[in-house]
Amino acid sequence: MVNQHTEPSAGHVAIVGAGPGGAELLTLRGAALLAEADVVITVREPGPELAKYRAALLTHCRDDVTVLEPAECGGEINALAVNHAREGSRVVRLYSGDPLVGCRGAELAAACQRAGVECEVVPGLSSITAVPTYAGVPLMPEGVSDLHVVNARSAGFDLERLPEDDGGTLVVLGPEIPDDDPGHAGPGYDRLCKALIAGGRPADTPVAVTRMGSTTEQSTVVSTLGRLTADIKAADAKGNNVTSPAMLVVGPGVAQQKELSWFETRPLFGWRVLVPRTREQASGLAGQLRGYGAVPESVPTISVEPPRTPQQMERAVRGLVTGRYQWVAFTSVNAVKAIREKFESYGLDARAFAGVKVAAVGEQTAAALREFGIQPDLTPPPHQQSGAGLVEVWPPYDAELDPIERVLLPRADIATETLSAGLDDLGWEVDDVTAYRTVRAAPPPAPVREAIKGGGFDAVLFTSSSTVRNLVGIAGKPHNTTVIAVIGPETAKTAEEFGLRVDVVAPKTSVSALAAALAEYGAAQRAEALAAGKPVLKPSQKRRGRRRKAL
Repeated sequence: MVNQHTEPSAGHVAIVGAGPGGAELLTLRGAALLAEADVVITVREPGPELAKYRAALLTHCRDDVTVLEPAECGGEINALAVNHAREGSRVVRLYSGDPLVGCRGAELAAACQRAGVECEVVPGLSSITAVPTYAGVPLMPEGVSDLHVVNARSAGFDLERLPEDDGGTLVVLGPEIPDDDPGHAGPGYDRLCKALIAGGRPADTPVAVTRMGSTTEQSTVVSTLGRLTADIKAADAKGNNVTSPAMLVVGPGVAQQKELSWFETRPLFGWRVLVPRTREQASGLAGQLRGYGAVPESVPTISVEPPRTPQQMERAVRGLVTGRYQWVAFTSVNAVKAIREKFESYGLDARAFAGVKVAAVGEQTAAALREFGIQPDLTPPPHQQSGAGLVEVWPPYDAELDPIERVLLPRADIATETLSAGLDDLGWEVDDVTAYRTVRAAPPPAPVREAIKGGGFDAVLFTSSSTVRNLVGIAGKPHNTTVIAVIGPETAKTAEEFGLRVDVVAPKTSVSALAAALAEYGAAQRAEALAAGKPVLKPSQKRRGRRRKAL
């Protein structure tokens, strides 16, 4: 008899650098190890503002992973990691930046070696190089051959022993003194600048301070050693209240910051944008908004559910297979999804559409059809992607050319009659079938509702009239400082009926065009502020109650 019992596999500890802040800067190897982990010991937060970025790292993990916060481990983090590995677990210990640069990853690696536990050290992007890059400050521009790095939070830091001015670049980690930690933080900007000047650097030496580097809360103040403290106070008075973590850079490369700044100059940089859609529909739009520098937040306003009586859909599918229809008109991605799911439940695929012409009301719907394996035969022009636009290009029924006069129209239970009535006027017989129901979602959490009504969001994107009605119904009206962007004229009309000022209307009916239009609006607002010599403020930072003209 073969012995089925096997010993548990040996555990493993991965010492992973998580990068300087932004979760997307995690390495591919780090993401792969998180996906395999049984136990994850998270980063010790340098400040509460970074918590959401560190939490985003855990999206790479399995649902059943055990997550431990450093504060929960006491002073025995290394022993805890080793013990879990000895029990057969795959352990990931996350460190900010690089685990061997300003962190204590070496201590854990040594503990694993002593215990005979296999370990792996995965480098991460260090804030020393990544944060200046995100700020647009070259550390070693042409003609600069020296780079000095000082950790002001280190127990051995001494203001009297700062590197001399040799024409190189000086990077100071942790120069700030957070209000909640005066005994364990850096020296403070005033003392640090005075020490550098006393050490021989001119008061007009260029200096840059970047806080929350590589995140959408990043802010950079460019000044001189003599004026830095005053300029930081002035910046904070304009709405920048994030103080930690910070980095100070002194050197010739600071002079190029204005020219090279690429991150903080994105058109929607730092904008908190509300996306009131179903979660599935919001994902692609959220990615596009992040590319513009925004912080998208999805608040479901609609829940898509199957029809109460499935018989209509079952007859429609049988009709498609048996040749009952000449055309099928899809008016939404959800309609495509509903038909596809019904087909797959019967073991059918896109081949069942052979001989049937297919129409799509817009770009997203057409893309969903192509993903299903169907190339639409008819779509409206880009500037009129709606039911009315589809009617404009739909051919009239001709008994001599069209062997079948019937059109299948799978749609939502609350859809408008525009397309159905238009096809009827063109001589077609329409089978109007409820493919899915749209139900108002549950209200969002109280902090989100308060942010909506209190001006905490910089913009709201409305992708249909129903999202307007439902958001107002479950959360209240957005504050009048919030930019209102809508997908088309019909949605704009609904928004105005609810008393909202519409700032942005997409040039064509697609969510991609809507996001691009909002980015253009943000870029124009930024250019206007700079031309007037004013600070670039997000809508949420502007005076409450102030009304602005839409572009």
